Amino acid sequence: MKVIGLTGGIGAGKSTVSNILREKGCCIIDADAISHQITEKGSDTLQQLAKAFGEDILFDDGSLDRKKLAAIAFSDEKQRRKLEDLTTKRVLSLIDQTLQNLRRESSYDIIFIDAPLLFETGADKMTDLVWLVTAEKETRIARVMERDGATRQQVLARMSSQMDDREKERRTEEIIDNSKGKEELRRQVEQLLVKYAEPK
Repeated sequence: MKVIGLTGGIGAGKSTVSNILREKGCCIIDADAISHQITEKGSDTLQQLAKAFGEDILFDDGSLDRKKLAAIAFSDEKQRRKLEDLTTKRVLSLIDQTLQNLRRESSYDIIFIDAPLLFETGADKMTDLVWLVTAEKETRIARVMERDGATRQQVLARMSSQMDDREKERRTEEIIDNSKGKEELRRQVEQLLVKYAEPK
C-alpha cells in the first residue's frame, strides 16, 4: 500500500484533483475536512480559537466564521503560528490515527493524504511520495478572489504564508499542471493512477 500526499498552493486546484480521485474510488484522508470537524460549533478547539483570536471570529449562532479567522491568522506570522498551534497538531494526530486504521484494514492499494499545507506542517513525513497540483499565479489569484470573495491583497497574504512553489516542486515526485482545463487535468490524474497502481 502506498501513501501519497496531495498538495498545492491556494487556488491551484487541489480540491478538483481530489474530487477526480474520489470519482475513481480512491481513499482520501482530507486534512481540511478534519480541521472543520474539530472546529465545529461547541467544540473545545473552537472555544480555544475564540479565546486566542477573539469572539469576533464567531457568527451569532456560535459557529466559526472561517473567512474572518483566515483574515486575522494570515495577517502576520505570529498569528498564523498561533492558529497552527491550536489546530495543526490535532489534525496531524487524527490523520495518523486514520492512516493506521486503514493500514490494518488493508483495503486500498493507495491512500491519499489531501493537505494544502502538507510540507509546512510536516504531514509529508507520513507519505511515500507527493503529488503537487500547480497553476499559474494569476489564475490562482483570480480563482480564490472569486471563490472566497477575497481581495487580491488577502489572497497574496495567504500565498506568502505558504511554502514557495519552487521548494515544493523540489520535494515532489509528480507535478500536475492545472492550467489547461479540466479534461487535461483529468487525463494527467488518470495517467498517474495507472502509473502508481499496484500490479495485480
